[in-house]
Amino acid sequence: MKFIRKWSRILHRDIGFFFVGASIIYGLSGIALNHIKDWNPNYSVNQKKFKTLENLDKKNISKQKILNLLKSQNISKKFNNYYYPDKNTIKIFLDGGSSVIINTQTGEGRAEIISKRLIFYNVNFLHYNPQKWWTIFSDAFAIALIFLAISSLFMIKGKKGVWGIGGIYVILGIIIPILFLIFLQ
Repeated sequence: MKFIRKWSRILHRDIGFFFVGASIIYGLSGIALNHIKDWNPNYSVNQKKFKTLENLDKKNISKQKILNLLKSQNISKKFNNYYYPDKNTIKIFLDGGSSVIINTQTGEGRAEIISKRLIFYNVNFLHYNPQKWWTIFSDAFAIALIFLAISSLFMIKGKKGVWGIGGIYVILGIIIPILFLIFLQ
């Protein structure tokens, strides 16, 4: 048992250090995905209302007028295209799914600017396994987590180990997910 305890500690330490980055990635994206009903973890959407004097009806439209409007409203997203969903409305499409809608009669407009959330967008991207090499790495991480859980059982002996208070924690850690499965399905 001394041999198993020694190697459990060595491997647990080294594998744990190696997978610190992956632990943070999956921890952050896990929190984000747990709260996906409360917020969009990948994108932030900012809306801005404004009024313009620029004449943007179909007869007077030009790319330069649209660019001037965007500049006057401090909208830095790149202009892509526009169209008129009806005779009094112009919709301007910008990079990244952002858009501007303007009533051509009143000049009242609304910009919806979509931006990637710096950290959460990236960790969620990795959490969704974007390609084969990342899948191989994340499978290795999953196997490492199983090893870390099992090796932790052998690291501490006595009253604080698996045959003492540690065992109670292990049992609780198994019972709680089972109870959620029983009562939430």
